[in-house]
Amino acid sequence: MVTIPELWVPILLSAVLVFLASSVIHMFLGYHSGDQAAVPSEDQVRAALRTASIPPGDYAIPRAGSMKEMSDPDFIAKQEEGPVALLTVLPRGPIRMGPLLGKWFGFLVVVGLVVAYLSGRVLGPEAAYLDVFRVAGTVAFAAYALGEWPQSIWFGRKWSTTLKNTLDGFIYAFLTAGVFGWLWP
Repeated sequence: MVTIPELWVPILLSAVLVFLASSVIHMFLGYHSGDQAAVPSEDQVRAALRTASIPPGDYAIPRAGSMKEMSDPDFIAKQEEGPVALLTVLPRGPIRMGPLLGKWFGFLVVVGLVVAYLSGRVLGPEAAYLDVFRVAGTVAFAAYALGEWPQSIWFGRKWSTTLKNTLDGFIYAFLTAGVFGWLWP
């Protein structure tokens, strides 16, 4: 068994490499630029939403209050009339990237901790590079990519976006696995 304190260097280095890779993917490669489309008549939609004074949060339009209400003819008519939407409202004002990037890096460290924990329980000291790569990569891929799929299954996210996020997760897992394999005690 290998303990988490023995794996702090690969945990932190993998977080840094994934952070840098995600920056390159999102700032320079541009394949995520079409993940969100503009709303037709955006100014009118923005004005209507602004007059509703919706606080930040997640919303469904229309929203049934219970399973029973989902079969109510009035609710079904609202769905048929449309629009049917899932809406996330963010706080007003410019998006402050600093706190978001800090949370992203924190998430990367948590993934590294999970990878370290599971890999350390499955593999012993001096495990072969490919064994570490396989275990660490599988755990990292599950953490980075598989959680994206329910967004398309249940919430209507475009499958193209989910598949691009899955590709990102594969890249992040590959980097994580490489670092853990290289620095395994």
